[in-house]
Amino acid sequence: MPMTRTQVAIVGAGPSGLLLAQLLLRSGIATCVVEQRTRAYVEARIRAGLLEQGTVELLGEAGAGQRLQAEGLVHDGIELAFAERVHRIDLKGLAGASVTVYGQTEIQKDLTDAHLAAGGTIVYEAGNVALERLDTRVPRVSYTQHGTRHELECDFVAGCDGFHGVSRRSIPEDKVALHERIYPFGWLGVLADVPPVADELVYANHVRGFALCSMRSRTRSRYYIQCPLGEPVDDWPDARFWDELRARLPAPYAARVVPGPSIEKSIAPLRSFVAEPMRYGQLFLAGDAAHIVPPTGAKGLNLAAADVRVLSRAIIEHYRTGSAALLDEYSARALDRVWKATRFSWWFTMLMHRLSDEVLAHRLQLAELGYIAESRAASQAMAENYVGLPFR
Repeated sequence: MPMTRTQVAIVGAGPSGLLLAQLLLRSGIATCVVEQRTRAYVEARIRAGLLEQGTVELLGEAGAGQRLQAEGLVHDGIELAFAERVHRIDLKGLAGASVTVYGQTEIQKDLTDAHLAAGGTIVYEAGNVALERLDTRVPRVSYTQHGTRHELECDFVAGCDGFHGVSRRSIPEDKVALHERIYPFGWLGVLADVPPVADELVYANHVRGFALCSMRSRTRSRYYIQCPLGEPVDDWPDARFWDELRARLPAPYAARVVPGPSIEKSIAPLRSFVAEPMRYGQLFLAGDAAHIVPPTGAKGLNLAAADVRVLSRAIIEHYRTGSAALLDEYSARALDRVWKATRFSWWFTMLMHRLSDEVLAHRLQLAELGYIAESRAASQAMAENYVGLPFR
């Protein structure tokens, strides 16, 4: 069985795994990224597209921010639509920061190109990945590629392989606590080459259900509507989707909807999930392997980047000074931000979605939205959470 050696083995070649690999490589630390899927599959996944300023800065630090800076759409606010009225949350004015729209598929391509150009190692189509000896100082990652079993010996393992990956499942059950809430609805998302209805994101609370008007560029839109869990995508032909989207928007916005053929259409379930601690022995979890949030608050990718920020600095400090202090603090520091973002995503989800047929529940939502619109303090609290809380 072929045996190779690296300093940090990274499981998963999504944005969090590649961002970590690139930050470490630029500090002279050897890594090997192991990915179950093909490069084409990973780069084709449609995911998030809204970045906090801290994420933008981290991508620049990793040498993967040039195209983002040129093509990303900077947004200074978002709009809340409810009861046929619209209230703008002035992110820049209230929280002193903006957000940037730039698709995760583009981030994936930028990170892959940057890492390979810098001489990084990514092993695609690695099957039957196993994490071994995690509670020792010489953990191993083994995998099969093209019929041959390989072993990768390392100092640390970073589990960046998502909610369904092997990393978290490699931790003994009595060493990790799992916290989860499954929401009783999903998001039907449509990607289409049509102009967006507004210059900023529009979040709509409607008696028929939630809707979100987003974009990937000035000519490509990403729209979502709340739908029942388990409903087949085939039940939503394009014409039905556009009609339902317009029905959930205030009249001026509905009039701006330009229908077009969908490029991608899917239904995603919503959940809140946190695993703690985010470390077991020499294994460090990051991103969706450790936590999932509803997409309402646009925190998933940004939380993953925040994990990588903390973890990369801890690993770099260890190799520079021999100190394990930051490594020992990683889980607690990461989880402090994770739980706050999980709370915000839960709150925003419960505020904007149809929760039941009960009139009282909807009227309470409208009352809270009205309060946010009338109170600078309430709008500021929302803005601060939306743009991303400061690092501690």
